[in-house]
Amino acid sequence: MERPSGQEAKVNTYRDFADEILPRIADDGYNTVQLMAIMEHAYYGSFGYHVTSPFAVSSRCGTPEDLKYLVDKAHGFGIRVLLDVIHCHASCNTEDGIAGFDIGQQTADSYFHTGDEGYHWLWDSRLYNYGNWEVQRYLLSNLRYWVDEYGFDGFRFDGVTSMLYNHHGLQMDFTGDYNEYFGLDTNVSAVVYLMLANDMLHGVYPGIEVIAEDVSGMPTLCRPVTEGGIGFDARLGMAIPDLWVRLLKASREGRLRDEDWSMHEIIASLCNRRYTEKVIGYAESHDQSIVGDKTNAFWLMDKEMYEGMSTFDEASDEVSRGMALHKMIRLLTIAIGGEGYLNFMGNEFGHPEWVDFPREGNDWSHEHCRRRWDLADTEYLRYSELGQFDKAMMALDQQYKFLGDAHQFVSSADEERKVIVAERGPLLFVFNFHPTESYEGLEVGVGMGGKYRIVLDTDAWSFGGQGRVGHDFDHFSNPGGPVTFVGPYEQEPRPASLKVLSPCRCAQVYFKIDEDGAAANYDTAASVHDFGRGVHLTSDAPRAAPVEERYGDERLYQDTVSSEYDSDWMKAEQARQSQSRSAAAPSGGGGGGGGGGGGGSSEYDSDWMKAQMAAAAANGGSEL
Repeated sequence: MERPSGQEAKVNTYRDFADEILPRIADDGYNTVQLMAIMEHAYYGSFGYHVTSPFAVSSRCGTPEDLKYLVDKAHGFGIRVLLDVIHCHASCNTEDGIAGFDIGQQTADSYFHTGDEGYHWLWDSRLYNYGNWEVQRYLLSNLRYWVDEYGFDGFRFDGVTSMLYNHHGLQMDFTGDYNEYFGLDTNVSAVVYLMLANDMLHGVYPGIEVIAEDVSGMPTLCRPVTEGGIGFDARLGMAIPDLWVRLLKASREGRLRDEDWSMHEIIASLCNRRYTEKVIGYAESHDQSIVGDKTNAFWLMDKEMYEGMSTFDEASDEVSRGMALHKMIRLLTIAIGGEGYLNFMGNEFGHPEWVDFPREGNDWSHEHCRRRWDLADTEYLRYSELGQFDKAMMALDQQYKFLGDAHQFVSSADEERKVIVAERGPLLFVFNFHPTESYEGLEVGVGMGGKYRIVLDTDAWSFGGQGRVGHDFDHFSNPGGPVTFVGPYEQEPRPASLKVLSPCRCAQVYFKIDEDGAAANYDTAASVHDFGRGVHLTSDAPRAAPVEERYGDERLYQDTVSSEYDSDWMKAEQARQSQSRSAAAPSGGGGGGGGGGGGGSSEYDSDWMKAQMAAAAANGGSEL
């Protein structure tokens, strides 16, 4: 979604996105970008889903040549580009859209079904007649057009659930019963079209990637056509963001205490996928960032996001809780939620505002048609700390390749302690969701004995934490693992165990190192808290190695990401990790002195902070 991606409140262009946003994506470590609302659509407020002309580039953001420039520049950074393709329905417009070609034609010759069969009552749109061979040719050629003409590396098929079933998934709760998938409600013609599309794409373009947006969990959706599957490479794990927003909403409304969160329910939702069918996990949906809903950060911190995000002041209880859970939710999702990870632009640093396009309902305002990158770029705001943590998660996968690793094992989901312990690839993840209880000497199971060291800590000072866990300590295993449960189910004990410090509301990631401190089969066992600025490629630099060579099978999806990393600032931050954060906001005739060694910080001046944020926006996101 390139149009609200810029700092300025305006419709951004393809070239703006290429020049201003792609460098952020590359610097943050993502290897794939999904572009939304590219196909031409007459109604701006439809967020690009009411397509009128599937072959046309949306002219609001530039010309076809501008879009080609964007894709080429992404490839120069080693970033793959996926197109959000809308083949599930089309705009009802007959004056300027594909729907107008059916006027007066017989049903057998129509692009769309007639009557109720051809109308989606919730979306107010027309539905294709996938059994018509002209429709099949039209849509298949559309896919080839975007790859051949613009160089896209794959697609995210929107609304696949609506295509798979005659009821379109409306007023339907899928329980996993196979009768819900294979019966008279299945739209066989649409299934055949999707099989044809995937078979054609993978046959003509080896290495292409095709993702399905399906909420039903259709079996074999992500198995090859040669095996009788529908042929997608992966599907979106849509139940995961639904879980998180349900918990956060219930907590915000006072219906659920943090200590009553079910660890078993969380694990069941994150791991609910068929073996050998890949899933892209994500912590929040882009729908939450659209006007009318709230992002995870907003559910967690609400109005505190406007006045309580300065590091010059001690965080309120609400902000402390929100910062901690925002990081934990993302880390647990990327750890065990799938074989890829998706983030909607701005959510990686807890963007405080929603996305909205100029429309009649908001008096054609551009106020929220933007992303506040200045907040992530301003070092003394906690938004920057959230963004730095997201960057550290990407660095963690680049270093240890856990997303593409088939090994995943949840050894404990302790309802009483609110602790989750999971293995993914070579890493051990320990989460403590309890709001008040910390555990010293917590015994956790590991798959292999040896010496372990922390490689990522959500509680690190540099990520806005309290720095309660030391990063330089080695943890030596003991034979035999503890008795553990995942919900009511007792687990087979792991071969070995560690004793760790697990403070409340934080998570740590451990890695087994050699006795001499080196990491076997890895370049380094260094903590990602110590990562420095990576190579920053530009559009005229030699093209990066193919993503398959650089990252394996895993995909880190992003629309836009956080600010560039300030290594000098981070070094200074690391130097004071052992001290209490203390500083003073400027006031009156100059800056005040901060207390040292655990002294209290000065009174936070919210009017001053608002003025600084406004100045940052006016200056186009320059650092203050």
